[in-house]
Amino acid sequence: MRIVILGAGFGGLELSTDLSARMGGDAEIVLIDQNGGFIFGFSKLDVMFGRTSPHSVFHPYGDIERLGVRFVRTTVRAIDAERKRVETDAGTFAADILVVALGADLDPAATPGLIEAGQEFYTPEGAFALRDILAEFDGGRVVVGVTSTPFKCPPAPSETALLLHDFLEGKGVRGRSTIALVMPLGAPIPPSPAASEALLRAFAERDISWHPDRIVRCLDGRRKAAVFSDGTEMGFDLFLGVPHHRVPKVVEESGMTVDGWVPVDPRTLETRFADVYAVGDVTSVGTPKAGVFAEGQAAVVASQIVARHRTDSSPLAYDGRGVCYLEFGQNAVGRVEVTFLSGQAPMGSLEGPSARIAAEKVDFGATRIQRWFGRRWEIHDTQAPT
Repeated sequence: MRIVILGAGFGGLELSTDLSARMGGDAEIVLIDQNGGFIFGFSKLDVMFGRTSPHSVFHPYGDIERLGVRFVRTTVRAIDAERKRVETDAGTFAADILVVALGADLDPAATPGLIEAGQEFYTPEGAFALRDILAEFDGGRVVVGVTSTPFKCPPAPSETALLLHDFLEGKGVRGRSTIALVMPLGAPIPPSPAASEALLRAFAERDISWHPDRIVRCLDGRRKAAVFSDGTEMGFDLFLGVPHHRVPKVVEESGMTVDGWVPVDPRTLETRFADVYAVGDVTSVGTPKAGVFAEGQAAVVASQIVARHRTDSSPLAYDGRGVCYLEFGQNAVGRVEVTFLSGQAPMGSLEGPSARIAAEKVDFGATRIQRWFGRRWEIHDTQAPT
């Protein structure tokens, strides 16, 4: 049996690892990604604020050595979901089971003025470039703004504002700077009132202005102003933007999408095409677009695949649960646990923030790298940039 997995993010890595452990040589698993390695979303902020180097957060896919798994670095050009065939620059791959885990593409050009007048921090390239820009920044008006919905990792803009406060204080320029956070949500983390309240307190304590229910529509570079969805605007000296998110073009062209994303069975993650699954940010399953949810969905798909081929195995059903770590700055991290079930209001809780949970977050990353890549991760490597 050949299982072809498109995308080697949280979902693809967890799925290929799980299937290898449970099926071994009984399956041929092909893991395809156009990139050479994996970077955690939270690692981008670590590099951006000078806490570590780009080299130390990059995990090469070439390190993957698991029974039954073959990694292919190539670009996917076409997906035939009906026939379970994939066209790539490395040739055609036919599958018995196809899993689409290609995530969401980021499109800074979709927001007029963002490329010319602002900076985005959601791609590795954007976040890594900001390390040098922030190192040179001598204070002024900073706006952290979201340009579309949905967007990956909803806590990230709040984390960025809080970490920026610490960073500017460390440089001695916070007193001559302002920080504003502009988001399209009514609360920083709507599923968790406790987490939202804690963030709003933290913003108030650090003099970070909070502007809910607004999307940044464009930037006027000549006037150095961000224009919002309600017609109001805000001046800036440095704009840090969350760029527009969209489904990858190759997925859109496959005919799998409805209203921009791939619909799936909320319990099994199977698409309307037989033996074709989708996990993570590419779907419209109803959970936030964050790696921990893709990881949980991958575990469900693995169990579904194994159960169909082994009578002694029972499939899991997706429970919509996920745990996110939320940076508050000053070496304090909160642990937010949320549950999204189809037809029910989401629920969330907050533990912390504390230094103990900050250490737990480090362990979270280290255990995934050990599981997926089979090696220890020295997370706080502070070597020179490469």
